[in-house]
Amino acid sequence: MSITIQLDLPEAVAAKAKAKGLLDPAKVGRLIERELELEEPLRAYRQMVEQMRAYPDDQPMTMDEIQAEVTAVREERRRRAGGR
Repeated sequence: MSITIQLDLPEAVAAKAKAKGLLDPAKVGRLIERELELEEPLRAYRQMVEQMRAYPDDQPMTMDEIQAEVTAVREERRRRAGGR
């Protein structure tokens, strides 16, 4: 599939982006792929932070609870990686 993208950037930004090769179609494609790959881990991290904040201040997470969260995130990453 091929999509044409037109960007409306200020000249200074366009010049810097061009100098760094960021406007190359392959590079733009990699940037979009990376953003999409980071979206789910970032969402999971934010959800974990919200859950941690929901704990009352006088009851911090135990090491077992922290480990359970880490394990769940790792399992989710493995599941997604296996599905590619």
